[in-house]
Order: sequence, then structure tokens, then C-alpha cells
Amino acid sequence: MTDLASQGVLMLLWAAAALIAALGPGGAQEDFQAAAKEYGVPESVLLGVSYLESRWDTHDWRPSVSGGYGPMHLVDVNAVPEAGPHHLGDPRGDDARPMRITTTPPATVQRDERTLQRAARLTGLPTERLRHDRAANLRGGAALLAEQQRMLGAPPSPDPIAWHEAVARYAGPSFANEVFDVMRTGVERRTDDGSLVRLPATPVPAFRTAAAPNTECPATLECEWMPAAYKRFGKDDYGNHDRLRTEREIDYIVIHDTEGSYAGIPSLVKNPKYVSWHYTIRSGDGHVAQHVLTKDVAWHAGNWDVNTRSIGIEHEGYLAQGGSWYTEAMYRSSAKLVHYLATKYDVPLDRAHIIGHDNVPGSHASSVAGMHDDPGPYWDWARFFDMMEAPIEGEPDGRSVIIKPDYDQHQPTFVGCKRKRPAKQCEPHGATSVWLHTEPRDDAPLVDDIGQRKTGASTYSVYDQSARASVGQRYAVAGASGDWTAIWYLGQKAWFRNPPSQPTAVPASGPLVTPVRDRVAVYGRAYPERSAYPRGVKFQEHAALPYTLKRGQFYSLGQTLHGSYLAASHFNPSKHVTVRGKLRYHQIQLGHRVMFVKADDVRVVG
Repeated sequence: MTDLASQGVLMLLWAAAALIAALGPGGAQEDFQAAAKEYGVPESVLLGVSYLESRWDTHDWRPSVSGGYGPMHLVDVNAVPEAGPHHLGDPRGDDARPMRITTTPPATVQRDERTLQRAARLTGLPTERLRHDRAANLRGGAALLAEQQRMLGAPPSPDPIAWHEAVARYAGPSFANEVFDVMRTGVERRTDDGSLVRLPATPVPAFRTAAAPNTECPATLECEWMPAAYKRFGKDDYGNHDRLRTEREIDYIVIHDTEGSYAGIPSLVKNPKYVSWHYTIRSGDGHVAQHVLTKDVAWHAGNWDVNTRSIGIEHEGYLAQGGSWYTEAMYRSSAKLVHYLATKYDVPLDRAHIIGHDNVPGSHASSVAGMHDDPGPYWDWARFFDMMEAPIEGEPDGRSVIIKPDYDQHQPTFVGCKRKRPAKQCEPHGATSVWLHTEPRDDAPLVDDIGQRKTGASTYSVYDQSARASVGQRYAVAGASGDWTAIWYLGQKAWFRNPPSQPTAVPASGPLVTPVRDRVAVYGRAYPERSAYPRGVKFQEHAALPYTLKRGQFYSLGQTLHGSYLAASHFNPSKHVTVRGKLRYHQIQLGHRVMFVKADDVRVVG
């Protein structure tokens, strides 16, 4: 055998050994055991902390949205992306009181987030190895936990309960409580590198941390009160939200990402000339800060009608720039918060009511193209709803489908993740979106969104929602051809690949609407009829969007409501006026965004 052949055989044997180690009882499990033993940390504690950080995944060693690497989410300050564009345009979306914002969040990093550099000092390992080697990454996390235990003056006890305070110092009390919840129930999963990892159920108590006064959070979630600014500036203006004297009806909970780091949030939310939202959730530990009471109206959606009927939650992160994954801690905190708010306000846990900022419609034709795109295709909606115990499921023999590709296996092509190289293809990554084509072929053009641009076609940009359908959204079936399914989308048939062997949608049932005539108008807000407005309140035009529906088309019905409008242009809440009308609207899934049609213009079927 030649030397070259021998080397080839050895390489194959090494590859096979690595695969066996990953798939067998060793692999990551042994790395956890070794790191825990080296630093005197109970293995269950190390496993619990890592699960909350990353679900034990390596994420192909790409940084998270907050610059964290590997199973222990060791944060490298140099990996935190630059801030992206956010809250530009008119976040209020009210014709009666337009607001223009040009500020973008700063991407600063707090000192206590530099965990990768600290781990390097504690272990003596180079940062590059901590950033890309699983065993080293776990050793770094174990060293950080052991350091916290030493700082408490406590010995490295084998009792997991003795480590609760150290975990709380490591990443916050709420994070520690979640870690011990995971330990108590146990978990097992195969990680993204093929390792089977087990955390057996551990007999530990349930720890609870009381939320701060004034906050509206579930009892199991630590919340901080970080109030948004509410004060006058200039002659007649004020910011950055509207206070109400009474409770309001809530129809939506809107999921956002910050496009900047959490460290910049306090200065932004306290700026009366900036915008507002109700909550922010930090990536590294799932910490929640509330800024606006839920009965009050925050300026976050870019559509005044949606603002007045929604709660906005920002998540530390970036749609695409730099980071590519959100932590388990953030998902769990968000799921608990959304479930609590949905229960409090009787908001259905479905994608017609729990929406992304990228699902909010423009208020009128001129604002459609400037609407936001976050949280984008990398937010795992299916996993999010599973955590809320409201899994996204279909029903057989329905006339519609719910989009539901397998997040990890479904890796569609995107471009534009690097702002300085917008034509460069993004790294392969699990995603929630399917591309929509004009015909059942991969090489067919993408469907066009006439409201998004005056010239040019839809693109594969990660920021372009024109030809995408997302997990949980329900659409009426318009046809089928081989492995392809067609849906009604923006007034046209749109085709997506949906093979039986690896489906990207599930059959569903539910009410649909169909136009009673050709050229039915579509709206981005459900405002009342003219006669409903009292003296002194200006009538708000029923501004049609640049889409029309024709006979024979069908769209899923999300909810039915009467038109309403909140006239809020005074610093004194007692001068606000809520206009309620008799005109009925149906909310439909027209494209990637939800929109409205007048009930008299359509017929409900199914």
C-alpha cells in the first residue's frame, strides 16, 4: 500500500471514529462529564446552564445574535454585529400625528458580557479554541461557574442545589430558576453535530423570583421596570407613547428584534423623541424589562391601528446581520411572557394574532414598501409555539394549508446577510420561510409584490418579504402539481415546493373569504365609517392598499372586528377619544402580511 493510500485509509478511520463518538454514548456527553469533573461543577448544573444557552448545539460555531459561541454561549465582544436599521420611517403610523425617526440603536456591549475573554483567562486556553472547540468551550463555561462559586466563598459542592446562587450570579436569577426547572424535568436530544446528550431528571426544588413592582409578568419570570419616557418637548409634541385611562382591547402581540444590543436599550427607551415598545428581552439570559404598561399604547408597529390594538415585544438580536441564532433562554422567557399576556387579554395563540413586525401591514399605499422585516426568517415560530403549549398543527382534508417546514432541515437560499456584500449568499441555516414562484418550477420567477416596489422583481434578500410565506401562516389552496402546492397570495397564484417526503406545509381547515365581485379593495387598517366620528375628531380616510381581490380567489380569515380609531394627540389622556363604528372588517392572510377587507365585499366559506 502506498503512503498516499495509507494516509487515505487513516483519514477514513479517523472520520469514522469521530462519527461513532458523536453518535454513540460518548461525544458531547463525555465532554460535559470531563469539564464538570475538572472544575468541580455538578454535571447536571453544567448541562442545565448549557441547555438554556444553546440547547447544547454548536450552531456550526457561528456567533449568536449577541456574539455568543458554542454550547456555553461564550460571548466575544468582537463578534457583536453593528446595529442595523430600525424604527426608521413613521413608527406611529397615524396620519393625524406623523412622526419621523432617524436614530438607530448603538451596538455597545456591557463588560459583564465578555465571558469568552474571562474564560480564556481562567482556563489558559486561547480564545480561538474556546470559540470553535466543543470540549474547550464546555471547560470555559465550567470555569466561569466555578469562579462564581469561589466568589461566594462556597466550596465546589457535588450537591446541585448548592450551586443555585452561583448560577444566578453567572447569568441572573431568572436564568438560574429556568436552569433548575430544566434539571428538575430532565431533557434528552440529539444535537446539531449528531451527539446524543441526556440530562436526567434531578430532584431539585422550584426556585422563584418575584417580579419588580409595576411590572406585568408571569410569576415564574423575573421582570425589571425600565419606564419609557412620557414628557413634553417642543411646543405641542410629546413622547414616546400614549397613556390611556382605561384598559384597551388587545388583538395582537407583535414580535420584534432590536437590531442592536440590549446595552443600548435604556438610553433609547428613555428618549422622548424616540419610539417605544412594551417589553425587551435580553438574549444572553432571557432577562425581561418592561417599559410601557400594557393598557397604554406604545409606538412600535408603524401602523397606528395595530399599535392601538397590540403589545410590542423587542428581542435582543439581528434579523440577519452577523448573528444567526437566538438563545434558548430568550425563547423560553418570550414564550412565558406571550402566553401570560395572551391569557390575560384573551388573544388566540395562533399566527393570525401572534405576529411578527414583518406581518404588520402598511397603513396606506405609500407606507407599504417601508414596513419592517423583523424578526425575519430565522425566528423559529414552530419551536416558539411549542414552548407556549400551542403547537402549530393542521387538520386533514382542509381547503387550506399551514406553512410548516422542518426548521433545522429546511435551509432555503438567502442573500444579503452581510450588509457590505448584499449579493453574497448567506450561510446555510434553518429557516421558517418558503419561496413562492409564479409556476411550479425552481427556476420560475418569484411572485411579485406590487406594493413593495414600483419597478423590479422580488429578490432572494433576507430582508425582502415579497415572495415568502412563513411558519404558522394559513393560506387557501389554489392548486397542486407534483411536488408543488399553489396558494392564493397577493391576488395571484403562488407556488412553493411541498414534496410528500419532506413537506413544507400541512393540510388545514378554517374559514376562508372570497370576493363577491371583481376588484375588491384591501386595507391596512380597520377604521370606522365617517358617520361614527364625533364633532372635533377628524375622519380618517379608508386608504386602500395597492392590491385587489377578484372572484374565485380565497384567503384565510383570521378574525372579524368592527372599525375603531383612537384619536390621541394630547399629552393629557383625558382628551383622547376612541371612535367605534358599525363597519365590519375581516382580517385575512393576503400575503406575508395580514390585511383587512370590508365584510360586505366578501363571502365567508368553510
